[in-house]
Amino acid sequence: MYWVTPRHLAGDDDALAERIGDTLNGLGWRMWPTSRNTLLYVSPDDVRGAEWILAAYPFELGGLPVAWQLSARPRTASAMTEWNAYFTAGVPHEALTDLLLALDAREAPDAGFESAETVLATLSARGWLRDMDRPRTTATDPGFSASISLETLPPLIPDADPRADLLGWQAWAEPALGAPYLWCASFSTSVPHDLVAVFAASLAAPGPVPRRTLPEAAQDRLTIVRRS
Repeated sequence: MYWVTPRHLAGDDDALAERIGDTLNGLGWRMWPTSRNTLLYVSPDDVRGAEWILAAYPFELGGLPVAWQLSARPRTASAMTEWNAYFTAGVPHEALTDLLLALDAREAPDAGFESAETVLATLSARGWLRDMDRPRTTATDPGFSASISLETLPPLIPDADPRADLLGWQAWAEPALGAPYLWCASFSTSVPHDLVAVFAASLAAPGPVPRRTLPEAAQDRLTIVRRS
């Protein structure tokens, strides 16, 4: 077992499905397999959803297949989701777990009142640097290997807001300039900013995380704090 930093380069320990599934089961979310070979989890109030969709290989972010989709509806009778968020394999499971815990605890999962600044302020408090050219939309870790930015949504990221050229939070880890992405995440425009801030805060948490396996692409950028 390795204890490593930084978290955003630690990978998912090849256990993203199991770790998140355990979290959702612990929260009392129901699960059933679908005809697309995915695993669909639904919250007890039927307005929050999480689906392991890697087997269906629906689309890619940054050249990586999407593994988890999160969604929320305004009410149980609504057929359309208010927002969606997507995460590729390799994303640290701690960050996704913290996001799900916050989503489960919210009284209204489809609405929020915080501004986009709350995401950047959260990252600044953890030592991340605001982009000099885009200080109101983008922050990067001090090692310049991960970023979170408010960008035009990539294709296939649906949202209840039908307008074109919408902005949504995008996050990614790039161990070295020009190297393949380690993981990517995309939040549609209606995801409450304070939920994105929870994900960002966890991603930038300074403490070491345990890993049995280390991502090969990021090993040179990881610090092994101790072995156990």
